[in-house]
Amino acid sequence: MTKLLFVCLGNICRSPSAENIMNHLIKQAGLSDRITCDSAGTASYHVGSPPDRRMAAAAKNQGIELLGAGRQFQRNDFESFDLILAMDRENYRNILALDNAGKYKEKVRLMCDFCQKYDLKEVPDPYYGGPEGFDRVIDLLFDACGGLLEYVISH
Repeated sequence: MTKLLFVCLGNICRSPSAENIMNHLIKQAGLSDRITCDSAGTASYHVGSPPDRRMAAAAKNQGIELLGAGRQFQRNDFESFDLILAMDRENYRNILALDNAGKYKEKVRLMCDFCQKYDLKEVPDPYYGGPEGFDRVIDLLFDACGGLLEYVISH
């Protein structure tokens, strides 16, 4: 079983979207028995909160229901997951800051490393913007999740 963890700041926009999009693609590929997903935030602002309603609306427009509740990234997540996918460089640095010895550095990657058509290096945080930002994040995450699924299958 390959275990994937998607991480953003608050775990109410980008990372739950990535988790649910990835689960959708995994189910479509018939791989639910081989790959599992979760999401977390580097901050504790939204622990227990559902996904942001604006993000949920953008996802629903693409046929994805956002499930889950916010939780904070914990040190033991390094042991629990095979791949930890940070939405931006700040999330990446915050995750690695919890790995003082550098033992898990190979497990932590930027989500946009797996994009196939977009050339962005980070998934932008749509929280303070308008609806078009949420739609753009969903499109970007569909692209990155597709590339990630290919990567997981081939490794």
